[in-house]
Amino acid sequence: MTTTSPDPKIIDLLKAKEDGSKPFASIEFFPPRTEVGVKNLFARMDRMKEAINPLFTDMTWGAGGSTAELTLKLATHAHEHGHVANMHLTCTNMEKDGDPKKAVHEALTTAKNNGIRNIVALRGDPPAGEEEWKAAEGGFTCALDLVEYIRENFGQEFGISVAGYPEGHPNAISEIADPSSMSEAEKGRSSTFDGKVFTCKDEDYKKEMDYLKKKVDAGADFIITQMFFDTKAFGAFVEDCRKWGILCPVVPGLMCINAYAGFCKMTKFCKTRVPASLQAKMDSMKDDPDAVKAFGVEYGIEMCKDLTAIGVDVLHFYTLNLEKVTYGILGGLGYEVKTAADESDAASMVAKGSAWARVGDQVKTNDGATGTVLEIFSNGSAKIAFEGKEPVSLPKSQFSKVF
Repeated sequence: MTTTSPDPKIIDLLKAKEDGSKPFASIEFFPPRTEVGVKNLFARMDRMKEAINPLFTDMTWGAGGSTAELTLKLATHAHEHGHVANMHLTCTNMEKDGDPKKAVHEALTTAKNNGIRNIVALRGDPPAGEEEWKAAEGGFTCALDLVEYIRENFGQEFGISVAGYPEGHPNAISEIADPSSMSEAEKGRSSTFDGKVFTCKDEDYKKEMDYLKKKVDAGADFIITQMFFDTKAFGAFVEDCRKWGILCPVVPGLMCINAYAGFCKMTKFCKTRVPASLQAKMDSMKDDPDAVKAFGVEYGIEMCKDLTAIGVDVLHFYTLNLEKVTYGILGGLGYEVKTAADESDAASMVAKGSAWARVGDQVKTNDGATGTVLEIFSNGSAKIAFEGKEPVSLPKSQFSKVF
């Protein structure tokens, strides 16, 4: 058990923000796949605490509950090294002695005993090898259940944040056969991939907002959004929150643009709206990694200026376990950045239990061969096709995704 004082609740820190002051900065990390990656992340967390002093630091919970122990370890390290830890907790694949609620209770108790007082309550992604999310028998069915459970069993011990989706949850986004039939609001949430148009229809968006209101009414203190690249979509979402009576802070989640392939893969996976001008610019630089990173800083600065004008309390950076783009954005906005970025360890920042490992992904083996995933098994291993060779099955420790 840590001997340091428990973290403050993030909502209390937000309430103390002075009117007219710059937004706070906060950051998010994911659990790396290897021990070397974990060691390097510890060093990066310490550097970023010194460099930008984030208001809080998120630690994600891997798909299917695959990183439960490591997430707790990393969140505890963050707490013990001066960060205000905001630990993700999901309902997926959480069982202890056959009882999923017991597992969640133990995770919360461990977090509490280690000084962690802030939780991001999420449903979570399906485990590796499964395309659809399924509730454990006798367990939670959604994030709302988790929020209610925390408040019922731990009262006000924890600050709670929940996810919000400015363009709709990916599961609520549909392909539109006739784009001319879309309402103006649907157009503002729409995305285009492979010549197909997608949006969260107005009736589905209403269900999304009704559900978000239930999560806040059940005890969530604030909202952190899914990534977006169109600040107008975020602004419309905040306005809709207020119309729905959701009056808590809405924190924008900002995915740092670090690489062309990763940008394309994640926006397509989440069906994220990408303005045509942004996609054209990214396409023009796809073979120049340094130019992509530099543009990631430039575009991030402009997004943050728009969000500051809207009046957000926090700029929350999905760092992808890197620091250069985050530092560049904050420095460009006039924030003090006290140390230089060091990304010499970038290759070790591969996610453990990543939700992005899917059939059809391009992967690279430890010896450098590149192939395509044909099938993913429940233990995380995969059947991979290599050009000119018979497909082979490899354990997850022997390949990584190509972004």
